[in-house]
Amino acid sequence: MPGNRTIGRRGADGAARPAEPQGLGMTCEIPGRCVHAELATSAIDVAARLEELRLSAPDHGAVVSFQGTVRSLTKQGEPLEQLVLDHHPRMTLVSLQRIAEAGLRRFEVSAVSVVHRCGAMTPGEVIVLVGVASDHRREAFLAADYLMDRLKTEAVFWKRELGPFGERWIEPTERDTMDRERWNEEDAGN
Repeated sequence: MPGNRTIGRRGADGAARPAEPQGLGMTCEIPGRCVHAELATSAIDVAARLEELRLSAPDHGAVVSFQGTVRSLTKQGEPLEQLVLDHHPRMTLVSLQRIAEAGLRRFEVSAVSVVHRCGAMTPGEVIVLVGVASDHRREAFLAADYLMDRLKTEAVFWKRELGPFGERWIEPTERDTMDRERWNEEDAGN
C-alpha cells in the first residue's frame, strides 16, 4: 500500500490527533469462553492486556503469552530503522477477530486475546501480543502457536522496512507459509 498517511483523526483546528485503539473488546458469547481482538496505534501495554486476559477467565490454570518485537536487523542482515505496518481500517481488524475466534474454536481454551500494532515502529517495540488462558498449559501453548502462524500469514497488513538501504515491501516467508500449513486446516482464512 504505497504512500504515507496519518493514522488517526483531525481536531477542529485540522491538526492530526492520535487514533484510539480499534478493538472489538473482550466478548464472551460462549459461557466461560472469551475472545479479544485489537488493532493498536501506539505502544501495547503488555501488563495491562495480560491482566485483562487473566481476569476474563478466572477459573483457568494457565496463561500463555507471546510478544513479537521489531528486530534490529532485516532478514538480509541490514540495520533496520523502522518497520511500518499499513492497514485497512475495517479489513485488518476483522482479520484479527476471525483469527482469534478460530483459535478459541479449535482449542480447549477459556480466552484468547490478540493485540496487533499498526503504523511505524522502531527496533525493540512490541508488534504483537497473543495471550491464551486455559485449564491446562498444553492447549494454551498450542493455541498461541497456532494464532501466531495464522497472524504471520493471514492478518491484513502491508509491511515495509526502512533503513540505510532505503525502503522495501516485505511478504511472509516460505517458512511462515510452511508453519501455517502444518495445521492442515480446511477453514484457512476464516
